[in-house]
Amino acid sequence: MAVIQTPTEDNGVETASGAGAQSPVVDASLAAAESVAGHIRAMLKLLGEDPERDGLLKTPMRVAKAYQFLLQGYDAEPKAILESAIYEGDFNEMVLVKSIETYSLCEHHLLPFVGKTHVAYIPKGRVVGLSKIPRVVEAYARRLQMQERLTIQIRDAIQQVLKPHGVAVVMEASHFCMAMRGVQKQQSLTTTSAMSGELLDNPKSRAECLRLMRQN
Repeated sequence: MAVIQTPTEDNGVETASGAGAQSPVVDASLAAAESVAGHIRAMLKLLGEDPERDGLLKTPMRVAKAYQFLLQGYDAEPKAILESAIYEGDFNEMVLVKSIETYSLCEHHLLPFVGKTHVAYIPKGRVVGLSKIPRVVEAYARRLQMQERLTIQIRDAIQQVLKPHGVAVVMEASHFCMAMRGVQKQQSLTTTSAMSGELLDNPKSRAECLRLMRQN
């Protein structure tokens, strides 16, 4: 019987924290933010704005820090996340974690695309802690991305670390670069899929997986 979980807890990228003086990593992060903020300030001037007015005075640093958060996936190791919680046993039935909220930035326009990701795999005696799957999605999503590549990266990481009978990743997202500009189609959704092993080659397993993903 398939195990289905809809994540409700925070599934952000795991980071280390501690008390005391700022570390060299924090100092470097602040220096990077200040550098980015300088470029944002220059951009505002080129766009005809006054970055010294009240409403924009702190905007460059706010934007720099926002991008540091939105792109924190570059500091994450998705495979290490999976390897941190692997359990062995008599596991051979499909595991599905569905409706993982997904936020990323399109690398072509630096605009968001947002949606949900469904991840399934058929274990071969090894399972991973359920929360690690949303964390892997987050680690790859918090980068400049294409939805097509993001879907494949998630599949490949799970396949390479767990070595299951098969993996299936399906992602549905709305792209702001298509909604706010260009063709301006606010209701359009893009669906991508990446599958391997039994979930690619076995029609019965593939059909069961897709049916479970579609269930509310």
